[in-house]
Amino acid sequence: MAVEYQDYYKILGVKREVSEKEIKSAYRKLARKWHPDLHTGKKKAEAEEKIKKINEAYEVLSDPDKREKYDRLGNSWRAGENFQAPPDMDGVYFYTNSDFDIGDLGGFSDFFSTLFGGSQTGRERKSDVYSTPVPGQDIESDIELTLEEAYKGVTRAVRLSLSSICPDCHGRGMINRNFCSRCGGTGSIPEEKSLEVKIPAGIYEGNRIRLKGQGGEGIAGGQKGDLYLKVHLLPHPVFAVKGRDIENEIILRPEQAVIGDKIIVPTLDNNVKMTVPPLSRSGQKLRLKGKGLPLKEGGRGDQYVRLKIDIPANLSEEEKKLYHRLKEIREK
Repeated sequence: MAVEYQDYYKILGVKREVSEKEIKSAYRKLARKWHPDLHTGKKKAEAEEKIKKINEAYEVLSDPDKREKYDRLGNSWRAGENFQAPPDMDGVYFYTNSDFDIGDLGGFSDFFSTLFGGSQTGRERKSDVYSTPVPGQDIESDIELTLEEAYKGVTRAVRLSLSSICPDCHGRGMINRNFCSRCGGTGSIPEEKSLEVKIPAGIYEGNRIRLKGQGGEGIAGGQKGDLYLKVHLLPHPVFAVKGRDIENEIILRPEQAVIGDKIIVPTLDNNVKMTVPPLSRSGQKLRLKGKGLPLKEGGRGDQYVRLKIDIPANLSEEEKKLYHRLKEIREK
């Protein structure tokens, strides 16, 4: 009997050497994309066929024993050919349609039934594609924090708009101009949802905070998706963030740069006294070790103080005379 070969790896869009975790991830994405509840008309019929193939591929590749058996078969069985077990398949029994009722396998293909007809797991799998649990969509949003909030941690109230989710069809359609794209309902849903979010100390630009179960609704009993808040740091009036280090600028008078001085410098914790060495130059950077942002491996980055030399706006007559005297000395 000619039976069409099913390339389960191709169906899930993965390579043969992928891990079980990657197979599960690929299945979840495809199941969410092709679940029949998310489609209408001709697209729905196409989705029903695709979800059957996706379920079948996952049934095999997620089971170590089935996957090993399938991998041993490899590419030796091609579409439309009469299959003969290759020499290296000794000890593997291939079933025929007379061995069982294919209907018990929930609509799986002849290829599956020939290779796994005696599988109890296959018999127990539900045939109704609508009962396939599909996790809800993960949602990503942005959250803006001040540098101090990111450094010390803070609890923030976050408001999210849920007006795009239709409760009449349990999230299967999307609200557009107050009407659902699937069921036509308008839904009586709150426009916003408020969450109290605890921001951990030491977070930085680009980090994502995961709020489990605060994403989109699942389908057919699937668990809710997660909400991810991507952190963006607001510009700071004093400090610039450079990775895990911070940088600020301090203005010196000429005499401070020439003879050196001790000055007060702000940090994220408090003010500290810093020594400016004699003959410092404008643009020079002085390091305050361990005054930057927390490091993942422990400890903290550094703070760099950039020196800028400037003339005071108001000089006394005596000060002006001193500058004239300095000029004369330099011109000798």
